[in-house]
Amino acid sequence: MKYLSQVAKNYPASGIRKMFDLAEKYDDVIKLTVGEPNFDTPVNIKEAAKKAIDDGFTHYSPNAGLKDLREVIANKYKGYSDEYTFENVMVTVGALEALTLTLITTINPGDEVIIPDPCFPNYFGQIMMVGAKPVAVPVYEDNDFMVKAEDIEKAITPKTKAVLLNSPSNPLGSVMSKEEIIKIAEIADKYDLLVYSDEVYDKIIFDDKEYFSMAQIPEVRNRVLILNSLSKSHAMTGWRIGYVAGSKEIISNMPKLQEGIVSCVSTFTQKAAIEAITGNQDAVKNMIDEYARRRDILIDGLNNIPGISCKKSPGSFYAFANIKSFGKTSQEFAEELVKEAKVVVVPGSAFGEMGEGYLRFVFANSDENLKEAVRRIDKYVRKAY
Repeated sequence: MKYLSQVAKNYPASGIRKMFDLAEKYDDVIKLTVGEPNFDTPVNIKEAAKKAIDDGFTHYSPNAGLKDLREVIANKYKGYSDEYTFENVMVTVGALEALTLTLITTINPGDEVIIPDPCFPNYFGQIMMVGAKPVAVPVYEDNDFMVKAEDIEKAITPKTKAVLLNSPSNPLGSVMSKEEIIKIAEIADKYDLLVYSDEVYDKIIFDDKEYFSMAQIPEVRNRVLILNSLSKSHAMTGWRIGYVAGSKEIISNMPKLQEGIVSCVSTFTQKAAIEAITGNQDAVKNMIDEYARRRDILIDGLNNIPGISCKKSPGSFYAFANIKSFGKTSQEFAEELVKEAKVVVVPGSAFGEMGEGYLRFVFANSDENLKEAVRRIDKYVRKAY
């Protein structure tokens, strides 16, 4: 169609959405595809939103967000550095808009942004939307699904502007080690690169695994832009509340751009976010404990199915299972599971070329559904293979 822009024509279609559409053709399917908590938002947060509405917080807020919320977010990072103030924070419509705004603020057409492969598929499209080039760096299972600093360095060219990291990872469930992050920080400093640190799953960590952010390293802190939200940690996916935290020089240029995108984030939602961060965290802890237990149900079950192997995820609520032994593409095998086992998962190829031969499972689901999904897959595999 002649009226479509090049962005519209070239924006990559969602492999996740393709599985959604296929699943609609079948009854009694178990969907392990949606990357969101299967819990309701904690009551104290909902009550704070209701009170904010009753108190009249239904008007525009400043483009950068309410100062009291920005201060609360800055306080969260005082453990990284006392330098964080509200001026280091920009409130956004979820972490995805945080990425969009960050790219618009810092990237020019023709720049290159290094991303891990496999990765959250919207990284590719978002980078392309600003006229930049996503440069995929392979991530390997035998390195516990962590991107290697040496592979990042090999991908750097004179056009490289930034590196995008995601830990804990969607879709891999991996958590980057402190040692590897320090190595990447040294590379970023050596080549004068920005680092976009997607930390949306930073609270969903299991087995006493250490979480480390590059923003904790003083020498590179001003290179790091933290992208985060309350969607996953506090079961607030529909509230659309996120933020960018980083250098004042960069953050100070975001409000004028926000004015032309969404103007501001819903005001009463921002008030609820303050309660989410500062209020009682028992519900959050309970959710994380449940994810850990459900992870074990799913991954232990998958590892008992002939031909499937799956590393135990130290973070997020995703499992990335190896199905290479079946000799099928990940898309073919995922479609077989929908048609024959009535279980919907996402083919690894939806997350990049290195995802071929894998399937992504979401264990943010009920015990019953996880157990039944494993039973159905096991029955199908033993019959068909």
